[in-house]
Amino acid sequence: MAAERILVVDDDTNICELLRLYLEKDGFEVTIANDGETAVKLFRDTNPSLMLLDIMLPVLDGWQVCREVRKFSDKPIIMITAKGETFDKVLGFELGADDYVVKPFDAKEVIARVRAVLRRTGGSQTTDMKEVKFDKLVINLTNYELMVNGEKIDTPPKEMELIYHLASNPNRVFTRDQLLDEVWGFDYYGDSRTVDVHVKRLREKLEGVSDKWELKTVWSVGYKFATKD
Repeated sequence: MAAERILVVDDDTNICELLRLYLEKDGFEVTIANDGETAVKLFRDTNPSLMLLDIMLPVLDGWQVCREVRKFSDKPIIMITAKGETFDKVLGFELGADDYVVKPFDAKEVIARVRAVLRRTGGSQTTDMKEVKFDKLVINLTNYELMVNGEKIDTPPKEMELIYHLASNPNRVFTRDQLLDEVWGFDYYGDSRTVDVHVKRLREKLEGVSDKWELKTVWSVGYKFATKD
């Protein structure tokens, strides 16, 4: 099955390359445009599954691009902008945008929004749901949602990835270096204490929820998601 194509439109080449890196890692093909006129042409030529569209663009701005694309396509559009005013959001939706992300953003959150919009609009070919369930706990990495006792808990993307990685491998012990390599990967620039901080925050959300599992420290080694059968 061919990979879905995402058209990334932003005049900031660093943002484009960051999004390309994350999208390609997640299995998408990526086309990039750095101005509005090129964006409209590439949309016609490549017929992408979704467009990530910055508003402040040269030649044609994002509003104009959205307006032009909606004349010939109903494929989903996610607007990306540094602006956060209600007026901008309303205008974007009135022009046909499907979602809205405000800079600065976490690239993982953008990927999650891309997946969610594609599922909602019927454009996603992905059927695999990245989800693990335990007593009173649901960790859904597809939607980046953590459910505890039936309630959604606000959890940053990297904490979600860490708890999902641990819980997907119950009772396996991971060293801090393994977690840094497997969860943080190429975008990690800190030290192993980063893992400790994230585990501490997760414990504040999860401690005492169930006696059938726990986020456990293995002294002098690392961490594991321990289950009791």
